[in-house]
Amino acid sequence: MARRARRTGPRASVLVAGLSGIALVAAAVVAVAPSPDPERLPAGDYVLRAQSGELDDVLRDVRAAGGTVTGEFDSLDGAAVRLDADAATALAADGRVAALTPDVDVPAPAGATATPAPGTTTSPKNASKPPTASPTRKPTKSTGTKAKPKSTPAGPTHDGGAGQSYDAAADPNSLCNIAKLVGVRPMWRQGGTGQGVDVALIDSGVAPVPGLNAPGKVIHGPDLTPESQNSSTRYLDTFGHGTHMAGIIAGKDASVDTKKSGSCEGFAGMAPDARIISVKAADAHGATDVSQILAAIDWVVQHAKDPGMNIRVLNLSFGTDGTQDYVVDPLAHAVEVAWRKGIVVVVSAGNSGFADGRLTNPARNPHILAVGADDTKGTASTLDDTIPEFSSRGDSKRNPDIVAPGKSVQSLRVPGSYIDTAYGEKGAFAGRFFRGSGTSQAAAVASGAIAALISARPNLTPEQVKLLTATLGLGLVVADPRAQGHGLLQLGVPALVAALTSPPLVGNLIEPAAGLLNGLLNGRVTAPRAKGTGTLEGARGQDHLELDGKPLTGERDIFGKPFNSATHAKAAAAGHAWNGGTWNGSTWAGRTWAGRTWASTEWLGRTWAGRTWAGRTWADGSWNGRTWAGGTWNGRTWAGVSWAGRTWAGTDFAGGDWQ
Repeated sequence: MARRARRTGPRASVLVAGLSGIALVAAAVVAVAPSPDPERLPAGDYVLRAQSGELDDVLRDVRAAGGTVTGEFDSLDGAAVRLDADAATALAADGRVAALTPDVDVPAPAGATATPAPGTTTSPKNASKPPTASPTRKPTKSTGTKAKPKSTPAGPTHDGGAGQSYDAAADPNSLCNIAKLVGVRPMWRQGGTGQGVDVALIDSGVAPVPGLNAPGKVIHGPDLTPESQNSSTRYLDTFGHGTHMAGIIAGKDASVDTKKSGSCEGFAGMAPDARIISVKAADAHGATDVSQILAAIDWVVQHAKDPGMNIRVLNLSFGTDGTQDYVVDPLAHAVEVAWRKGIVVVVSAGNSGFADGRLTNPARNPHILAVGADDTKGTASTLDDTIPEFSSRGDSKRNPDIVAPGKSVQSLRVPGSYIDTAYGEKGAFAGRFFRGSGTSQAAAVASGAIAALISARPNLTPEQVKLLTATLGLGLVVADPRAQGHGLLQLGVPALVAALTSPPLVGNLIEPAAGLLNGLLNGRVTAPRAKGTGTLEGARGQDHLELDGKPLTGERDIFGKPFNSATHAKAAAAGHAWNGGTWNGSTWAGRTWAGRTWASTEWLGRTWAGRTWAGRTWADGSWNGRTWAGGTWNGRTWAGVSWAGRTWAGTDFAGGDWQ
């Protein structure tokens, strides 16, 4: 039962990988070095996933064959093992083993793992590196040059995983240097670490990798994907995108001391003491439908102030190419509802670059914060900063509000995820880390920085935050004026931030000025409010999920239920779109907040293709790709769909500016 996404319309023949919904366009796939004997696996480190209940017996045989078990993760029926060639080959053919994945560079932590395509073998660590295949589509030119070291003194190294040392101070694209560049690190000394602030992340889930595995660091909201029907994939990031965003926003190693804001010791995101509220809306291939995103946004709004919750920021590194006016678009309306409920909504501007200029949906709504990408060129000075070609420029009617670093950004890796499997040869480094380029990363930087600001100034409203970022934005002298909006995110002027947020100025200036600013920035004296009465199909644009050859189109949600935009708009605005675990008439999630009970163990109702959602259907092979993309892990069965991070591979993510 294959659930996939495709692009319909005049560009239906263009096939790319990812999610957007639907925006990660993977321009290349990793080829595999042929083995002299295609049936024989090389010696090396592997991650295995056993069939349910078989793990103990399999590991007993591994040890008997002279192999070594280097780590176990019972909740996933998996383990990291070191095998000789004979044992690896035998284990791959063992019926008790659901998947055997080469462990490239680092043993998998306690988190999600996945296998490459059936019949595909990538080289494990200590084996030869595979080459990279030609891109599946013509690459665009990169504006970046090979990164030059920042004029930052070398700092102490910390463990990058698997015993690998990594000097974040010497890496111009480390989160440590990015946080210094945008002025977040100085705010830490004033208490602006994100403490007490929850950031909702609607994405592909979060894996409990080091840096995000401290107790209470990540709270799982509902899993709104078919992977919720499998206990081994529920909530977890099988795609690898959501974890990367979460690390940028609020990752934190135990060794990090926020009082020593100048130190790069340990891994830390922009707001290391903030909490991530993860709402999983995309599966192992980044596939999602706008109806899932709407349900996720509605859930965040309704539960933002639940006991023990304080959601102040919503990160949505996501966009569609839908063209209907934001005033009527359901997705644009949903994010505006969140904004007016007191949540700062940070959305990626999109990765269409010069293609058509327009921002993606819902970034087109002028009432929220749209973030484009900045390329620092690997230097400490901003005098040479440019806007990468992939970052959407805007169309003069609606441009990015600000830009933030979005080129080759360091964050956390999910070993065995789709992205890691496909692009790990280019993106993975220092064992536990991965680099990513795109407005996804830029939005995450902004979300984390704003969470840090709010923790220092908890009375700030979304309008005040938007005005502050516009006021403090640093103009980039050689960058496209339209594409940079109000310039580079800059919160490193504590005195000015304090002055702009003082009570008299807040009451007498900032609120009305913020409303006027929204209009002036977008060619209107006043920017109309969104109504949300347009079509779900219009919000999708050209990107559609497909199940058993049948695309999800028209006014139907992922369950095939009729969707009435006017009814939904009214319910969303009133905070009643969810009724317990039911949204738009279907059971999506559990009713109560108690550990893992947000994810329903059984999705009720039928799909748009007439098939019934059933746990058994989605448990078979959902982790290793066998039911998700017709037996393949590469991007050829996916079309035009991605989270806004298209440069995980190809022209930018694996381009010439890698160090």
